[in-house]
Amino acid sequence: MVPSVFTRYRSVINQALKQILESESSDIYKLLRYSMGWEDVDGCLTDSSSEGKAIRPTLCLMVSDGLSGTIDRALPAAVSIELIHNFSLIHDDIQDRDVTRRHRPTVWALWGIPKAIIAGNMMRSVSDFSLWSMIANGVACDVAVNVSSSLTDAYLEMINGQYLDIAYEGRLDVSIDEYLNMISKKTGALMSCSVGLGAILGSPELDDRNSFIECGRALGMVFQIRDDMLGIWGDEGTTGKSVGMDIKRKKNTLPIVFSLSNSSVDDRDVLREIYSDTKCGDKEVSVVLEIMERAKAKEFTWDLANKYGSMAIDALNKVDVSQSVLDDVEEVVNFLLVREH
Repeated sequence: MVPSVFTRYRSVINQALKQILESESSDIYKLLRYSMGWEDVDGCLTDSSSEGKAIRPTLCLMVSDGLSGTIDRALPAAVSIELIHNFSLIHDDIQDRDVTRRHRPTVWALWGIPKAIIAGNMMRSVSDFSLWSMIANGVACDVAVNVSSSLTDAYLEMINGQYLDIAYEGRLDVSIDEYLNMISKKTGALMSCSVGLGAILGSPELDDRNSFIECGRALGMVFQIRDDMLGIWGDEGTTGKSVGMDIKRKKNTLPIVFSLSNSSVDDRDVLREIYSDTKCGDKEVSVVLEIMERAKAKEFTWDLANKYGSMAIDALNKVDVSQSVLDDVEEVVNFLLVREH
């Protein structure tokens, strides 16, 4: 069940996003609105099933609201974060050659790679318009500069993590520590920034912003580790991807990285052979799943996700926040641990 916090701010987030992306009629904005799940390929309105969860802007507003009782100051930053996240998704789909997202064709699959790259770049640029409107919402210039710098640092770290993810493809010696460092950047950086900016905009005089940043980073780790589980053991009807899809694509996700270093010598050799071969069909997927089961990769991955979930909750127990914020964070953690798509 989706936590109530995700519906609490959803309408105001969507309204602010649409105010930016529906104000332009040029063709490239059609691609942006399609990528957000609002329109189909012909520009007709769609239902909400194609939209993302808006986790990152929700976290930003949730923290700001919990600290100050208002979201006005944080809304432009929350919208900017969501636009940056969606810019990364457009480019990720190109890099991973994914032809579907949320049960729909991806931008590049419909309009081609060149236009999709430009659309992603445009989405990133449009986020600046939202970010700087926070000054009109009463945010002091020095705070606005701090927010802008923090967000820039976060998406540069995110891009660095995406680069590492691609660089690890084909490598059979990636360590668990290397992998966790990579997803801490790729997924953790923007989540961390979301919570951190919610804190600084909710309470500019806040002494301990680091605890909020730590909470967001841990939430990002939970999100990505669960994503890794869904890429191998997820339900096809829910995720839109066949069981073992990440195995067929020979992606170095956490269960594979763990199995490559914690299986028997014989199983390790089989894994290396499968991941070194050009072909990886249903038969090979079954073999890999059996090796993972013997290595207890699913149990390891689940336990680690739970560990990071506890870290997210513990981080905010160190600071003076309302019980409602702590309850919201716990609800988000529980959702991220069991989400099915």
